[in-house]
Amino acid sequence: MKYGLFGIGSGLCADPAIAVRITQAAEAAGYESVWTGEHVVLPDPQEPPSPAPPEMAMLHPSTILAHLAAVTEKIKFGTGIVLIAQRNPLVLAKEIASLDVICNGRLLFGIGAGYLHQEFAALGVEFHERGARTDEYVQVMRALWNQDKPSFKGKFVQFEGVQAFPRPKQAGGPPIVVGGSSKAALRRTVEYAQGWYGFAMNVEQTEKTVKELRALCDKAGREWDLEISVTPGARLTPELRDQYAGIGVDRLIPMMPQNSEAQLLEYVGGLASEMGI
Repeated sequence: MKYGLFGIGSGLCADPAIAVRITQAAEAAGYESVWTGEHVVLPDPQEPPSPAPPEMAMLHPSTILAHLAAVTEKIKFGTGIVLIAQRNPLVLAKEIASLDVICNGRLLFGIGAGYLHQEFAALGVEFHERGARTDEYVQVMRALWNQDKPSFKGKFVQFEGVQAFPRPKQAGGPPIVVGGSSKAALRRTVEYAQGWYGFAMNVEQTEKTVKELRALCDKAGREWDLEISVTPGARLTPELRDQYAGIGVDRLIPMMPQNSEAQLLEYVGGLASEMGI
């Protein structure tokens, strides 16, 4: 089992100094990765389906992860998740390639279509187009990362006669991890991703989704090679860890507590000891 920590760059860890100390402690304790969340804006006042109050501090993922890459050596960095339908995909391709270079290939590129309609409205992006944009933008980014002479002609993006260097450190680009359990998210996972990420999911929900992913892989003729990551919906214990492992989960990314830095550090060390990391 691989172990990550969710919440770097937000809440208490939106303080760069705290984020550095927590990430360095996680690396020293043997964690494989730390993961960010992302929302460009949040509704004020908070209203469904917003996950957080409007005052919740959230640093931009590539900004904080680049900062953390400079003060670590081996821990990986996951975006959990980047809402790519809200971005210009050429700019995002440059951003993610740059981050992969800066962290020397330690990036796990978690993506999702998004669900917060208020955020899309504020950004001027049609909410009903988010799925189509997500699929097309992945193709755009991979074209820029991999084609000798990049070009693309799609519904939303068209270009040719351009280059974008440096290319990502990881051949082909950082591995894509699709977040979400909708039919569309699972289809995307099987079509073009290397992994799947379930957030705040219990064992039963995860087992159901993994079975659906396996069935979709069989139908598509894809060998089962997906890496399964989950943020548990309950406090992680060795018993719960074993249950997730038994249904094929490869990585657990528990959410860090947000009461104080001291509690965070205690949690990082205590969980590592309890899990035998």
